[in-house]
Amino acid sequence: METIKRNIPISLPHTGEEEWLATKEPIMSGWLTAGPKVREFEEIFAKRHGVKYAMAVTSATTALHLALVALGVKQGDEVIVPAFTWISTANVVLYCGATVVFVDVNRESFNIDLEDLKKKITPRTKAIIPVHLFGLCADMDAIKKIAGNIPLIEDGACAAGAGYKGKPAGSLGNLGCFSFHPRKSVTTGEGGMITTNDDHLAEIISSLRNHGASISEEQRHHGAKPYILPDFNMLGYNYRMTDLQAAVGIVQLKKLDLFIDERAKWAKYYDEQLKGLDWLRTPSFGDDYKHGWQSYVVYIDEKKAPLSRNEIMEKLQQEGISTRPGTHAPHMLGYYANLYNIKPTDFQGAKDCNDFSMSIPLFNKMTKEDYEYVVEKIKSIKS
Repeated sequence: METIKRNIPISLPHTGEEEWLATKEPIMSGWLTAGPKVREFEEIFAKRHGVKYAMAVTSATTALHLALVALGVKQGDEVIVPAFTWISTANVVLYCGATVVFVDVNRESFNIDLEDLKKKITPRTKAIIPVHLFGLCADMDAIKKIAGNIPLIEDGACAAGAGYKGKPAGSLGNLGCFSFHPRKSVTTGEGGMITTNDDHLAEIISSLRNHGASISEEQRHHGAKPYILPDFNMLGYNYRMTDLQAAVGIVQLKKLDLFIDERAKWAKYYDEQLKGLDWLRTPSFGDDYKHGWQSYVVYIDEKKAPLSRNEIMEKLQQEGISTRPGTHAPHMLGYYANLYNIKPTDFQGAKDCNDFSMSIPLFNKMTKEDYEYVVEKIKSIKS
């Protein structure tokens, strides 16, 4: 019997009537900017991720930017960034006038290569940004040992709900930064979060995201004397999340663990069904890790594969299955290649991950038949 061709996107947010109804309260109250819903969202997120503070912002990119500004990163400083990550991890360093120092990645985990990290630390290293790529935490204990007193900013854009050695992502470094883009496990459309246990950093970031103001509009609304205007003692930004987004986020966050558990079940299905293909490597990690499963990313061995990675992706697209490269190697993109005169082979691990990784569909609206179809079509690929 011939299989019916499907149309399966790479990802689709799991939203519906509950999220839609959640926006009614801020709309009817008239409180649409950062207010009580943002505060509630922050409190729930902080509790789930085991931190004292969670501060909502407009994106993971702005979260990373604020984290660097709060740490005092400036011109003349260096910040270490993996050479296989979304480009904003590197861009935020340049926003501060500092220098990006790329470090290679491990082909198995897609995360920071520890041996290369040791070589890249200098007296000018102001911060290190380990990325929990695709929802798998970096080996933070090993990174801390290498880093010493250098601050660590977790790029947990993909890692809401993920964990390492029994601790949640976002509680593993000095600061953690998260994304709520629609490709993530939970979404607010756009949006981000910064986590920390540091009182001083939290105070700075809370002010920086609101133009550098000493008090917020909500504080003024709830008790501050109306004639007292906020002071502005630092150069800030307008990086505030809205109550409309936070209302959706509250609903989504209550489903986070359910979403991750479901994704983990189907990731295991992929593992079991695809393990017989000697040209395709599925994700692997130890018991110390709780994967957040933002994406299911495989690695193509082109020496054994019937076709090249790009040809396999094209063939799956023709069958109605969307795929993507895992992410970028920023040092291979025009801007950074020209800025720092970098050759692709300067970071061979990142280059290989850039050229041979492939993300296949994994999201909470997929059906059993969708997963079976993806597996069938991957197994059927011939030269």
